[in-house]
Amino acid sequence: MVLKTFGWSFAVTALGLAFAAWQWGWEAFGIVLILSILEISLSFDNAVVNAGILKKMNAFWQKIFLTIGILIAVFGMRLVFPVVIVAISAKVGPIEAVQLAMDQPAKYEDLVTDAHAAIAAFGGMFLLMIFLDFIFEEREHKWLAWLERPLAKLGKVDMLSVCIALIVLLITAVTFATNAHTSTGHVDKSATVLLSGVAGLITYLVVGGLSGYFEDKLEEEEEREHEEEEKAKKEGKPVSAIGLAGKAAFFLFLYLEVLDASFSFDGVIGAFAITNHIFWMALGLGIGAMYVRSLTVYLVRQGTLDDYVYLEHGAHYAIGALAVILLVTIQHEISEIITGLVGVFLIAASFWSSVRRNKALEAEGNAGGGGPGEKAEVSSGV
Repeated sequence: MVLKTFGWSFAVTALGLAFAAWQWGWEAFGIVLILSILEISLSFDNAVVNAGILKKMNAFWQKIFLTIGILIAVFGMRLVFPVVIVAISAKVGPIEAVQLAMDQPAKYEDLVTDAHAAIAAFGGMFLLMIFLDFIFEEREHKWLAWLERPLAKLGKVDMLSVCIALIVLLITAVTFATNAHTSTGHVDKSATVLLSGVAGLITYLVVGGLSGYFEDKLEEEEEREHEEEEKAKKEGKPVSAIGLAGKAAFFLFLYLEVLDASFSFDGVIGAFAITNHIFWMALGLGIGAMYVRSLTVYLVRQGTLDDYVYLEHGAHYAIGALAVILLVTIQHEISEIITGLVGVFLIAASFWSSVRRNKALEAEGNAGGGGPGEKAEVSSGV
C-alpha cells in the first residue's frame, strides 16, 4: 500500500536528486534535498485538509489529483508563480524574468521580496477564511472543547467569518503594512495589502461557493439516482450516474488546486532564504509537493481521518497560525523553521489527542460502560 501510493514520489525524488547532482554538483543536491524537506514540513497540514476533501472523490479523480494536479502544483506554483511575480514587479516578459533569475539571481530575489506584502496578504486572507469557516461551524467532535463550543455558537451569525477577516485585514493594513519589509528597507504598502487581501477573500468565496454548490447538487443527484436505480432494477435497465458527479468532482479538484496554491506561498517565499536558483527551487519544492500529494491520497485510502478524528482540527489550527504568520511577515521576518514547527506541533498534538480518545473509547467499550463517546471526547481535549 505504501509503495503503491508513494511509488511515484520515491521515483521523482531519486531522479530529481540525481539530476541535480549531475547537472549542478553536490551543492545543488544538498539544497534540493533541504528544499524538499522544507516543503513537506510546511505543507503537511495541507495534506490533512486536502484529504478531507479528496475522500469525497472517486478513484478516478484521485488519480487526476496525483497526475494532472501535480503538474499544476509543480509547474504552476513552484516554477511559473515566482516567474510571474518577477515579471509583474519588474514589468518585463516571462522569458526575460527567467533570464533575470539565471543571470542576476540577487536582483531576482529583491524583486520577489518587494512583492512579498501582496503575496502574504492574498495568501493570509485565503487561509484565514479556511480557518474561520472551520472554527465557527458546529461539529460532532470537538478537540479544544472549551474554545470550540462557544465559537460554534457564534458561528450562527451570518457572514461572521467574512467580517472578522476584513477586520483583520484592516488591522494589518494600518499596522504591519505601513512599515512593510522590502529589499530597500521598510515602506508603506497599505494600499497593496488591502487590494491583495480583498482579492484573496474574493477568491476564497468564489471557489468555495462553487465547490459547495456542486457538492450540494451532487448529493441531490445521488438521492435522485438512487431512486432511479431502484426503479431500473425492476425494469432491468441500467442507470448512468457520471454527468453531475463529474462536474462536482471537477470543481472540488479546482478547489484543491487553489488550496495548494495558497499553502505554497510560504514555501515559495521561504525557499528564497535558501537559494536564488529558480531551477533548484522548482526541483526541491516539486519533490516535496509530490509527497504532499501522495500523503493526501494515503490518508484517504487508509481512513486515517476517520480513525483520528482530531487530525483535521489540528491541521486547521495550523492553517490559522500560518495565516497569522503570513500577515506578520509583511513587516517582520520570521524563520521558516518556526513556521514549519508550529504546524508540525499542532498536528502532532491533535494526533496524540486522537490516540488518547481511541484508547479511552476502547477501554470503556471493554469495560462495558454506557455512553463512552462524550466522556472520551472531553478527556481527549488538550
